[in-house]
Amino acid sequence: MTNSCADLEILQSLKEYHISEEYGFILPQPLAELPVYFQPWMDIAGRVSELISSHSLRSTVHRMPLLDTDMLQSHRELRLAHLALSIITMGYVWQEGENNKIKVLPQNLAVPFWKVSQRVGLPPIFTHADGVLANWRKKDPHGPLDMENLELLFSLPGGESVRGFFLVTLLVEVAAVPALKAIPEVIEGVCSGDVPMVSRALDVISQAIKDMKEALQLMHVYVDPFVFYGIVRIFLSGWKDNLSMPEGLVYEGVQDEPMEFSGGSAAQSSLLHCFDELLGVKHEEKSAAFLTRMRDYMPPSHRRFIKDISQAPSLRVFIQKQDDKHLTEAFECCLAQLVALRSYHITVVSRFITVPASKAKQLRSEGPESSEERNLVSNAPVALEERGTGGSGIMSFLKSVRDQTKAVSFLGHRMKN
Repeated sequence: MTNSCADLEILQSLKEYHISEEYGFILPQPLAELPVYFQPWMDIAGRVSELISSHSLRSTVHRMPLLDTDMLQSHRELRLAHLALSIITMGYVWQEGENNKIKVLPQNLAVPFWKVSQRVGLPPIFTHADGVLANWRKKDPHGPLDMENLELLFSLPGGESVRGFFLVTLLVEVAAVPALKAIPEVIEGVCSGDVPMVSRALDVISQAIKDMKEALQLMHVYVDPFVFYGIVRIFLSGWKDNLSMPEGLVYEGVQDEPMEFSGGSAAQSSLLHCFDELLGVKHEEKSAAFLTRMRDYMPPSHRRFIKDISQAPSLRVFIQKQDDKHLTEAFECCLAQLVALRSYHITVVSRFITVPASKAKQLRSEGPESSEERNLVSNAPVALEERGTGGSGIMSFLKSVRDQTKAVSFLGHRMKN
């Protein structure tokens, strides 16, 4: 349903959606400490990689006290608690990779994680909102938001490649901030019939999407594809649409039946959802269903922002009615940049998932020789060879959303990659 312009005044204030003028969807200045009562969580979350390496995370969690979550008060406290508990949970579930899998998350972890999740509006699993949006701090508080001045609050196995993966993704979010600020301007311009305003705002969005692609290119600098595929990836995996855990996971003390939740996925970032709704990109049924489900893994206020954009008067209809050359060109440029970003994402996924998966499959049949090859074969999740950590058939999904983005063009010919 499309709302009238009078119903959309709230879109003029990003603060209403907990979107920062400086950081966008990123949580500004996340807390690094919880009240001392919760120190058992913080101690374990801070040592997850070390405890996994010594195969002692599960036994450590079993000794963890069952803590009352009522003492958590602010939004930042809840986000830090969710991050810490999600890091512990992923490590607990995947400590032994696909071997020696667990079916039950113990009550002393499951119950507080569930309660915190209910309060913060996120599912009880590690999400993009945890690992990227709330998992950072500046080494120098007055320094820039760049790779040299950023560090993670909590990490997972994979060393510098984990740091690179989360922080490069954070920089992609940073690059998008001007676009987020321009979206309400597009909608206001459509509502008021201000063609120059819409054109200027679309130009800003185009440049921001281009900057997002440039930020994404840093993956090749800071992340080793074989470390990502062979070590990091399984710790981002969930227990929905995962052949390794087909029955899901029992959250002890929450309910007796197992529950299914998708793992961390780029589709959980609110950014491309916003652009799709603004530009009128409609995805094929299967892809659309997956993307809609991924919105349940976003902070509720960000989800609401996407919904309100979707209910605004149609930008494409406005452009068709105006028949203005510069306005149409601004729209097409914006769309072309989004297609280019999605095409580049396919390239990144190919290098970091498809190629290592093929190598791992080859090594399983021929036999690994070096220690690196043995690590790739022994750690790489077989159940996820053709799927994303969120559970999608990854390459077919990415190509589908890219092609449907192309289809929105007003141009008669096929847009180039």
